[in-house]
Amino acid sequence: MNGNLITSLSNPKVKHVVKLRQRSHRDESGEMLVEGYRECKRALDNGYKPSAIFYCEDLYLKHINEPTIVRRCAEQGAELYPCSQAVFEKMAYRERPDGLLIVGPHLTLTLDRLELPEHALVVVAESIEKPGNLGTILRSADAAGVHAVIVCDKCTDIHNPNVVRASTGTLFSVPVVEAESEAAIRFLQERHFKILAATPHAESLHSEVDLTGNIALAVGTEQYGLTEKWMNAADLRVRIPMLGLADSLNVSAATTILLFEAVRQRIAAGLVSVPAPEAWHGEETFDH
Repeated sequence: MNGNLITSLSNPKVKHVVKLRQRSHRDESGEMLVEGYRECKRALDNGYKPSAIFYCEDLYLKHINEPTIVRRCAEQGAELYPCSQAVFEKMAYRERPDGLLIVGPHLTLTLDRLELPEHALVVVAESIEKPGNLGTILRSADAAGVHAVIVCDKCTDIHNPNVVRASTGTLFSVPVVEAESEAAIRFLQERHFKILAATPHAESLHSEVDLTGNIALAVGTEQYGLTEKWMNAADLRVRIPMLGLADSLNVSAATTILLFEAVRQRIAAGLVSVPAPEAWHGEETFDH
């Protein structure tokens, strides 16, 4: 699988990868970066098809799992680029890279191609500003069995490398759609979703409303919350009880609380079952 080792920091392919950290270059090329064993594995496990993989054996953490990722990329027709440590570290966006970096196409799922089951649970993330928060929302959505995440009026590009990293690769396991708010509201209303908005001014606690049907949990910007268009569209308004000095939670923390209340109710109603714990084999512990 080894090709010619890239050792020059001025190699055009290396420069292209470095530019992909910039949103303008990602938008122009239609490409994104996926770095790290766990993130690359989850992308491949969920059908993502990379166009290239850059790898550095000197940076591998285990030398057992990483070659499998390179082989799987090769089997899908991806270009293989072995790199020196200095070259890889120039391209890497992680502080401690583990020697794997995939380049591939943008995710392009649209509302009209989004298929949802009965009793669907959806997250709507409106104008989330910080990549880390959006990535953490995706990670919680995956853990809660969410059927889709709709990113509305985006401030953060879902293809931002820090979204991929904060999501630990779950960007690829949950269907993610980018849409304008008006289109998303119309989509949800036509499918008889109840839209839930969290606000400190609501009378009902988040645990006091029925979250077992078609539910869309709408969360907004870190500073201002949801806009009026989503507050006006909301069928349910709830508040998370705040018992300390803080009057609000980080948006990703609030989303997680709301999601797992929905999970609790769905388990109690027999709509979902909790899988048995699996034995840990240590293959997915590449958390830096």
